[in-house]
Amino acid sequence: MRTIWDRLIFVGVLIGLAQAINEYMKRRQMLDLRGQVVLITGGSRGLGFALAQEFARQGARLIICGRQMESLEAARQQLSTMGAEVMTISCDITHQEQVQDMINLALARFDRIDILVNNAGIMTVGPQQTMALSDYEEAMNAMFWGTLYPTLAVLPHMRARKSGRIVNITSIGGKVSVPHLLPYSSAKFAAVGFSEGLHAELIEDGIHVVTVVPGLMRTGSHINVFVKGRRKAEYTWFGLLATLPITSISATRAARQIVQATRRGETEIILSLQARLLSRFHGLFPGLMTDIFALINRFLPAASETENIRSSGRASRTGVSTLLTGLGESAARRYNQYSWKE
Repeated sequence: MRTIWDRLIFVGVLIGLAQAINEYMKRRQMLDLRGQVVLITGGSRGLGFALAQEFARQGARLIICGRQMESLEAARQQLSTMGAEVMTISCDITHQEQVQDMINLALARFDRIDILVNNAGIMTVGPQQTMALSDYEEAMNAMFWGTLYPTLAVLPHMRARKSGRIVNITSIGGKVSVPHLLPYSSAKFAAVGFSEGLHAELIEDGIHVVTVVPGLMRTGSHINVFVKGRRKAEYTWFGLLATLPITSISATRAARQIVQATRRGETEIILSLQARLLSRFHGLFPGLMTDIFALINRFLPAASETENIRSSGRASRTGVSTLLTGLGESAARRYNQYSWKE
């Protein structure tokens, strides 16, 4: 009996030692971000801006892209006060030609792109019967093709240098499909599949692909989601989940974890305890999880007579919802959400 326990203790020590060595090797291989060139799509507001700030703190040179120059300029000014070198490029990532032009401009200035962060996205909240084909197309264009186009454009340069990191910001919605977010979840599932497969194929070329799976974050982006159906009710429930501390994490904390995972060359990182628990539970009991969401769906707002009309979250606020989402309103101001115009 003692021999068995001795063997178990020995095996435990070996496992612990192996983990310690693995952790030590990862720390030794951590990327120094000073002078690294980082391109962030959707980098002028929300999580993209929080990431730009964190990369700037660690000495990276930045390229941020977005569709609106006003928003980009506001972000550039704030990042410049941190001492960062910042290039802004107006680009609609759903158009491959514009993406290629963006990459060419970035390479012309910096000669290389060390890290690509595919972050830009869009979200429409509402019941399935309110969603048109265009809502699915829009989601796929922004979050799948908008990830694919920059990746394909930058890959030849990373392959030639045998180095680079591609960071794909997906979502827990790409692991677990949530009611009233079908276009979003569909596009994020596609992005997760692309990112995971890409990692397997590129690692031999010295290129690390990091799949980031965030849960809800307090980026203030809830004010710029689109809502359908009973729009005020949809905005209220989503805004609450996206801003309450018990259901969401701060954008600053999320950005720090993402940048750390990028430096380490992690394969995947799931942000927030809530998201990790949800992902694991769904992995173990997918059928049960789907049935639970079916029950939850009964309590979500039903479709309305004006079901096909879409408006922004900002236009769907009420005095009560604004009061209840106070933390989110603060985040919206901090992360430039009000600089975006419909």
